[in-house]
Amino acid sequence: MTKDSKTRANHREVEVLEALRQLGGAARNANLAELLGVSEETIRRTTKALAKADLVRRVHGGSYLPESGAGDGVFSRLGLRQGEKGRIGAAVVALIPDGSCVFLDVGSTTAFVAQALNARRGLDVVTNSLNAAQALAEQGGNRVFVAGGRLRRDQLGMFGADTIDFVQGFHIDVAIMSVDAIDAQRGFLLNGADEAGVARAAIRQADRAFVVADHEKFGQKAPLVICPPQEIDVVVTDQPLEPAMAKSFDDWGIATHDTSHEPDKFNDKDAA
Repeated sequence: MTKDSKTRANHREVEVLEALRQLGGAARNANLAELLGVSEETIRRTTKALAKADLVRRVHGGSYLPESGAGDGVFSRLGLRQGEKGRIGAAVVALIPDGSCVFLDVGSTTAFVAQALNARRGLDVVTNSLNAAQALAEQGGNRVFVAGGRLRRDQLGMFGADTIDFVQGFHIDVAIMSVDAIDAQRGFLLNGADEAGVARAAIRQADRAFVVADHEKFGQKAPLVICPPQEIDVVVTDQPLEPAMAKSFDDWGIATHDTSHEPDKFNDKDAA
């Protein structure tokens, strides 16, 4: 690398760091590229160099500043178990016909579902997730309805009474939700009242309810029950169920899709 090219690279790194600060400490590659007038590939190369210097953290489709606090929320979780979540997303999309009305919540796994939904056409997608909306905006084959309400920066999503009212205005064919824990006795659990309120509203409006969860969610604990477990129709996960969990799902009438034998849908070149 010549001295001039090193200077340009250093200048670009400074620009990206400043852009991240302007955008609240976290951003998708597409947002950074648009703001700086460069390609997403340039952003990926720059954030990779910044990550090596421990100045940013890279996640699927974006990056964040370590000091920003974004690492405590959904944005950092996008960087965890990407292969598993990519397979889950692809499996979910295979169950959804073109023309459906679909709800997506703010979870990190549902962000991968949103990306996979770009393979479908004619969908109406209702979401309170800014990550999901951004992923769906990359293609023009579907209509996207983004809920208003109170923005929670840690979740990059909208919450509150206005969000619930918005969701209740739709007849949803399939509601797709993530959870914080799955228990063989209590069912599907969340830590936050905001998230639970939106999930319950979506389930009420939906003909079918799907839960997407990687294996780490099974056997965990969380205080809020989303709904009676019998109201969930399908669970898509990345590993076979333990016998006790499988029995509970059978008792509740829940179909399970295990993606452990499916090819990895995540390509590392698409990471931040």
